[in-house]
Amino acid sequence: MKGILVGAAIGYVLGAKAGRERYDQIVRLWHRFTANPTVRKTAAQAKDKAFEAAVQAKDLAADAAGKAAEKAPWKHHDESNGKVFVPPATHQK
Repeated sequence: MKGILVGAAIGYVLGAKAGRERYDQIVRLWHRFTANPTVRKTAAQAKDKAFEAAVQAKDLAADAAGKAAEKAPWKHHDESNGKVFVPPATHQK
């Protein structure tokens, strides 16, 4: 979200024809916004939640991959010794 705001602000500043005065005003407003303790706290919380969600997604993906590998149709168990047997790949032309 912050990246979108930064991009929009940069685009506006570069495209504005209001001159240096407007540019300075925008810069002051941006610094005031980013220095606001509430904004900083909210951004830090969002960053932490995004990190937690990424870790959970990684764990869920790893679990799902493991379960899918166990159910793979080419994977067979040799009943006599309990070892996993994976047939060799066949090359088709």
